[in-house]
Amino acid sequence: MQLILASQSPRRKELLGLFHIPFTVRTSDADETMDPNLPPEGEVARVSRLKAQAVPHEDGDVVVAADTIVVCDGQVLGKPRSRDHAIEMLSLLSGRDHQVMTGLTVLAKGQQVSVTEITDIHFRELSQKEICAYVDTGEPMDKAGSYGIQGGAALFAEKMHGDYYNVMGLPVCRLGKILRQLVPELLEENP
Repeated sequence: MQLILASQSPRRKELLGLFHIPFTVRTSDADETMDPNLPPEGEVARVSRLKAQAVPHEDGDVVVAADTIVVCDGQVLGKPRSRDHAIEMLSLLSGRDHQVMTGLTVLAKGQQVSVTEITDIHFRELSQKEICAYVDTGEPMDKAGSYGIQGGAALFAEKMHGDYYNVMGLPVCRLGKILRQLVPELLEENP
């Protein structure tokens, strides 16, 4: 039995490492396009499922895949395409509530579990100067919603309700529950 992370995200690698279980990273080439006419919580789970199914694995392997989006007033914010796009997204989030949704899929023993974890966040009012300064650090450029809660955007998040690690891209508590349900021996072998 091999544990496979279907992601090249350094944050997901770090978070899966919290389980102290050896794992392999395999990149998925799944189409991550979401249908804007469908509810984002269902779409992000569907994309995580496609990622899990797309990586090469054997029957006895355990595959973990995730996809994270930010949703503000029904608008899905993925990764920024440019500096201006990142500024636009952060300006939208300034002084507002939004949700971080991570679709999580685990494949194990012929079973598939897909869920969506949602964390509610409120950003304080941000000035254009601080938005531009943050974007110029380069940190937002590979992150949904153009921010990393574990980095400079920690200064923006005034309130949070839900799983902090979900905002980083992998809801570890929820993942632990699913692994205990599907492959308890994986966690027993690696305390």
